[in-house]
Amino acid sequence: MSDWYEAGLPFRCTACGDCCTGDPGVVWVNEDEIAALAAHLGLDVEAFEREFVRRKGIRRSLHERFNGDCVLFDSETRSCSVYQARPTQCRTWPFWKQNLASPRAWAETCEICPGSGTGDVISVERIRRHLQADAEARTKS
Repeated sequence: MSDWYEAGLPFRCTACGDCCTGDPGVVWVNEDEIAALAAHLGLDVEAFEREFVRRKGIRRSLHERFNGDCVLFDSETRSCSVYQARPTQCRTWPFWKQNLASPRAWAETCEICPGSGTGDVISVERIRRHLQADAEARTKS
């Protein structure tokens, strides 16, 4: 059985920052991602975790600011301050399992993300790689 998005889906990041801001949520991070983020910022892992990471049960997530924005989002430039080292969860947006569960779920994603549903068509193979990477990262968090 093929996926409903077998022909691929259009997506072009508009760099709007909407996926980094607004309603509270979680950005799960695993040990490898924490190390990469710390190195990117020139911090040791322990210092990075003290400043930017919180525990949620047995898992770890990036802190949020009081308004729900990711702690690593630069509100003045409206961009990610660690873009090159951003966590897998961020790299794989909007191709998450829940966003691809059905055409309706994708339509809802397109309503909240101006880049979803526009731009070049992302191949089903690339979408599947994003799904796999996201699933693996979430199990390591």
